[in-house]
Amino acid sequence: MLREIRDVRQVRGEPRRRWFSDEDFDLIVWIDPENRILGFQLCYDKQTGQKALTWLKDDGYRHSRIDDGDNPGKMKASPVLEADGHFDREGIGRRFRENRGDVPSEVADYVYDKIMNYSF
Repeated sequence: MLREIRDVRQVRGEPRRRWFSDEDFDLIVWIDPENRILGFQLCYDKQTGQKALTWLKDDGYRHSRIDDGDNPGKMKASPVLEADGHFDREGIGRRFRENRGDVPSEVADYVYDKIMNYSF
């Protein structure tokens, strides 16, 4: 179940962010001063090949796989997002709904709606 991480570092000049996490999902939500959602990133399948759905008000959707930077025998590199095709909106939407935990209903409903309206 998603739980909010308290005292998330805020970056001066960037929108405020809230972060929710569990063993399978990370949800970062960017919020304007009036508490309107400007965007979010939902990372999923954290244990088995992490991917991310990003939605930004001004840019729309991006679906990515996360290269964790692991290079056996070499120094670990920084994780990077790489374009990834298929997004199972039905499956991820259902799992997100089942595990929303502490995510406030207005945020969870907004994110769920964006998940279900994703089109590649």
